[in-house]
Amino acid sequence: MAFSRLDIRRRNRGERTLLTLAGDIGPATTPLLRTALEQCLLDGVTVIDIDLTTVGSCDARGLDVLLSASRRAGRVHAALRLHHPCAQITRLLAVTESAPLLLAAPVSPVPPAAPGDFMSTATRGPEDPARRADQPVLKDGIRLRRLTRWQAEDMREDIADLAAESVAGTPGEAYHDRGDFLRRLAVMAHRPGFALLVAETTVLVGCAFGFPVGPDGFGGRGFDGTLQETIQRLTSRARFVVLTQVVAHPHVQHRDIARRLQQRLLRDLHASLGVTLLHPADQAGQAAFSSWGWQNMGEVVGLPGPVAPCVLSLPVEGLSPAHR
Repeated sequence: MAFSRLDIRRRNRGERTLLTLAGDIGPATTPLLRTALEQCLLDGVTVIDIDLTTVGSCDARGLDVLLSASRRAGRVHAALRLHHPCAQITRLLAVTESAPLLLAAPVSPVPPAAPGDFMSTATRGPEDPARRADQPVLKDGIRLRRLTRWQAEDMREDIADLAAESVAGTPGEAYHDRGDFLRRLAVMAHRPGFALLVAETTVLVGCAFGFPVGPDGFGGRGFDGTLQETIQRLTSRARFVVLTQVVAHPHVQHRDIARRLQQRLLRDLHASLGVTLLHPADQAGQAAFSSWGWQNMGEVVGLPGPVAPCVLSLPVEGLSPAHR
């Protein structure tokens, strides 16, 4: 079944908002729903009531968007509640055991939707060109926060959503599969010394994670040992941090987030050098890292895998050569 259209109407009452949806929630319409929910949280809404009376169906990805928004709301002491779901959505909530999270009884009745009383109307149909709503302007209130492994697991879907958004529509999208991202995060989370930082306002806007290699870190055998020998030969550094992923929201005003995240991560792990590996054909990824100050050391042979990766390095800012 094709999910192609979703109308979203919003009505504000103080710090409470009613979103009335009409249509279907599926692959073509979840980005629109995610944007609407993020905007509610950015506006300081404390209760988001979602009226599903005229929603015909919702797929698993749409449910992920609702659950993700509910978790984000909880982190800022807000709440998200679904009302009047159809039979298909009710079954989906039951099968996934999501009903207790999303169908909590509201503290007061949901106000009825009144024509002409809506603050905004957003529509996407198959005839509309792909578009993104205006992204929020960042203030000075960007918080960098280090997550525990448990917290990283709890936020992994949100982080994967951000990673997918950061490359959507770019030439590098082919090298950033969402499933591969989640598998890589799960593996990296069990590395000794693994660290994950997020940047957030009321929503997630950036992420960086990695692990140390070298003295007092991991390494010595296998892939890490080979990489350590290669980096030491090229840079004379025996210790460094492999930044497995750096993600920042694609909005132009978020450009500095990645730089702040990666420098903070290197300092937290007491390393003077960051290293990352990219597919040689990922020109968009290489351009992004170059804009953040990374130096491309070229393709390095001898590392495991079918393709010789490009190795990029980044020194910690403000650290003199004598202390590196």
